[in-house]
Amino acid sequence: MKINAGDTAWVIASAALVMFMTPGLALFYGGMVRTKNVLAMLMQNFFALGIVSVLWALIGYSLAFGGTGEFIGNLDFAGMKDAATLAPPGLAGLHIPPLTFSGYQLMFAVITPALITGAIADRMRFSAWVWFIGLWAILVYSPVAHWVFSPSGWLFKQGALDFAGGTVVHINAGIGALAAVLVLGKRRGWPKHAMPPHSLPLTLIGTGILWFGWFGFNAGSALGANGLAAQAFMNTHMAAAAGMIGWLVVERLKTGHATTLGAASGAVAGLVAITPCAGFVGGLSPLAIGFVTGAICFLAVSLKFRFGYDDSLDVIGVHLVGGILGSLLLAFFADLAVNPAGRDGVFHGGGFGLLGDQALAVGATLVFSFVVTYLICRVLDLVLPGGLRVTEEEEETGLDLTLHSEVAYASDRV
Repeated sequence: MKINAGDTAWVIASAALVMFMTPGLALFYGGMVRTKNVLAMLMQNFFALGIVSVLWALIGYSLAFGGTGEFIGNLDFAGMKDAATLAPPGLAGLHIPPLTFSGYQLMFAVITPALITGAIADRMRFSAWVWFIGLWAILVYSPVAHWVFSPSGWLFKQGALDFAGGTVVHINAGIGALAAVLVLGKRRGWPKHAMPPHSLPLTLIGTGILWFGWFGFNAGSALGANGLAAQAFMNTHMAAAAGMIGWLVVERLKTGHATTLGAASGAVAGLVAITPCAGFVGGLSPLAIGFVTGAICFLAVSLKFRFGYDDSLDVIGVHLVGGILGSLLLAFFADLAVNPAGRDGVFHGGGFGLLGDQALAVGATLVFSFVVTYLICRVLDLVLPGGLRVTEEEEETGLDLTLHSEVAYASDRV
C-alpha cells in the first residue's frame, strides 16, 4: 500500500469535520426543544461520541468492514486488532493508512444514531438511551454499513450507489426514528399544545456547523485530495443552497411567511439529499436535487399530524424523506463522466437499471432498520426498570432537572 500524504491529511481533516457535526447537531436540535429539555438533548448527542466510539473499537468497525461475507463482517478487526496495518477486504488500493479510514468511518457511525434524538426528544430516559444507542450501533448501523460501504456487502455488489450515506446514515436513522417514536408514544399535550423552539439562534448556529462539517462528510468520502473531492464539495454546497430556497418558496406559498427555521431545515434537507449523490453527479444536478428535496420535505413534515406519530423535530420528514429522495434521484442524475466508479443514470443514457438497484437498497434498509429498531425498543421497554419513557411528572418538570439535575439557564433554577 502506497500512502499519499495529501490524501491522508485530507481524510484526517474530513474526519474532524464530521466529528464536529455531532456537537452541531446537538445545537441544531437543542435550540428546537423547550428550555427544560435542552441539556437532555445536548447530553444524548454528546454521549453518542463516547459510547459509539468505544463500541466501534471493540466490535463495530470489524462488523462493518471485516471479512468477505455479504451481510455482516467478522471479528478480524475486533479490539482494533490489525486495524492499523491491514486494509479492509476490497480496499487495499486506498492511499491512506487503514487506521485513518477506520477513524473517518467512526465519525459516520457516531452521528447516525444521534440523528434519532430529534424524533424522541422530551420523553426517553437517559438510561434507556444508553442501552438503545449501544444496541443500535451494533445491530443496525454496522450491518447496513457493511451492505453498502464494504466491497463485500451485497448491496455494494448489486451495484447500488451511496457516496456518503443516503441509505447507511439518513434512511437508516430516519426509519429507525419512526420505529422508536411508535414505541415511545406522543409527548404529553402533543399536538394540541404548541411546543415552540426555545432558541432559534442556537438552531441556526447548529445549522451552520452542520453545513460546514458536511464538506468533510461528502467531499471526504472521495478518500483523497482530488478532483472528485472538489466535485463533491461543490455539489454539497449547491444542494444545501437550493434546498433552502426550495423549502422557503413552498413555505412562503403555503403559509405566507419565510421562516428562519424553514431556512435551516431546507438547507439540511438539501444536504441530506445530496449525500448519496455527491460524488456521482455534476453540473446543475445538485441544484435540481436540492430544490426538489427542500420543497418536498417541507410538505413531508406535516405527515406526522395526518398519521399521528410524534416526530418531535422532524427527523422523519427531513432525514428519512430526504434520504429516500436523494437515493432515488441519483438514479436519474448519475454521470459516469463525473466518476468512472459510478454508473450512468436515466438522464445520461443509462436506462432504469440503476433505479431498480437504488430502490432495492432503499427498501432493504427501510425494512431491516425498522424491524430491528422496533424490536430493540420493545425489548428495552419490557426489561429496563421504568421502561423507555420518563414518568408524566418527569416529563412535565423537564428532563434537565429530573434526569441530569441541571438547568441550561440560571434563571430557570427552582
